[in-house]
Amino acid sequence: MRWWERVVAWDTDHRLAVDSVTAVGLALLLVPLTTDVLRYDSQAPGAPAAVTYVAAAVMAFATAFRRVRPVASAVVVFAAALAHLLAGSLLVVPGDLLVLLALYSVTAHGPVWAYRTAITGTFLGCAVFVVAAMGAGGLDDPVSSAAFGIAMSLMAVTVFAIGLVRRARREAIDALVDRAARLEVERDQQGRIATAAERARIAREMHDIVAHSLSVMIAQADGGRYAAAQDPGAAERALTTIGETGRAALGDMRRLLGVLRADDPGRPAGPPTTPGVLPPPAAPTAQLSPQPGVDDLQALVDQVRASGVRASLVRLGDARPLPPGTGLTVFRIAQESLTNVLKHGGPDVAVTVVVQWRPSSLTVEITDDGRGAAATSDGAGQGVLGMRERAAMLGGTLAVGPRPGGGYRVRAEIPLPTSAPRALPVGAAGAPTTTAGTGPTSEETP
Repeated sequence: MRWWERVVAWDTDHRLAVDSVTAVGLALLLVPLTTDVLRYDSQAPGAPAAVTYVAAAVMAFATAFRRVRPVASAVVVFAAALAHLLAGSLLVVPGDLLVLLALYSVTAHGPVWAYRTAITGTFLGCAVFVVAAMGAGGLDDPVSSAAFGIAMSLMAVTVFAIGLVRRARREAIDALVDRAARLEVERDQQGRIATAAERARIAREMHDIVAHSLSVMIAQADGGRYAAAQDPGAAERALTTIGETGRAALGDMRRLLGVLRADDPGRPAGPPTTPGVLPPPAAPTAQLSPQPGVDDLQALVDQVRASGVRASLVRLGDARPLPPGTGLTVFRIAQESLTNVLKHGGPDVAVTVVVQWRPSSLTVEITDDGRGAAATSDGAGQGVLGMRERAAMLGGTLAVGPRPGGGYRVRAEIPLPTSAPRALPVGAAGAPTTTAGTGPTSEETP
């Protein structure tokens, strides 16, 4: 801030103190000047002179609160000026100039009705003074009286215009300050909302990665333990699946954490090196890969089938390009549903994943014939909530619940843009392609 800006800011913060000191100075200056002016007034001896002194002092002290209480200050100043005019003193004393100061103050700092009333009262006061002066013969001729009244009116209009400009500038500054404060609050709110949304997204991703992988590993470990005594080969295959699943989950977690902790490319990776000291080894860069999508559902079904679940994948309709995030949502919903089948479906369960392409939507349905809603749960799961959030973010719907006759069903419908270009059909002439199997082997049938 420049020096005058600091002075203005200090004056604004200490308005009452500054105006009080100014009022005392005006009183000490205007009362003696009023005495000098009244020496030439032979028409108002005695009482009118005393009224003029009192009016000058009252008007001077009323300016002490001209910015704190502009309406009250203007009322006192205007009333004092009118009082000494009606008392018979037709001279314009120096204290009458405070009427213009009161007009400026109420215009710049008072309400709209107050400054409109003040400018109207100023014009009326000028008219009353001219009429009184013409009636008492205070001026040489009517033309001089009219010219004097017009001059006072022009001075009042000038002061009024300056007050309006000052008021407009103050309101503009107040509006900018208020806008800056609101933008700061909105920025903080947007930051909190974005943080909460990012935390929810990370929680969903971590839940889908960890829960699915651990469910597969637990199912393989249980199966391998039971088969170890009779079929060592099955136990070996189970251990192989556990290792592959664990490595895949660890890779997914590293990629997710690597994206979250990626350093700024323009910032140095570590502290500056010291001469004679070897720099620390560079941290391995996280490998980035595309997020899974609809095309990865086959590998997901194969992984579940390798755990001993009779799993099959059915595709209906013509596949076409998906908007960003839609393929990941479909994959995560299918992954969470298959994880729940592994956890709650029970022994010898069969599950079918149906992906149906429609003109305006993509539907994925996961049905099984296991225990479904009859399975026990600790109530602490977040899977269904995460699936609902994923579907809702894309404007879709999710329906979960037991099937008639037993089992459980998860059905999600995601809207798609109707103008998307159509791709080649998955099967011949758009016929559905089914991948089914029992045990570790699979077979594709058109």
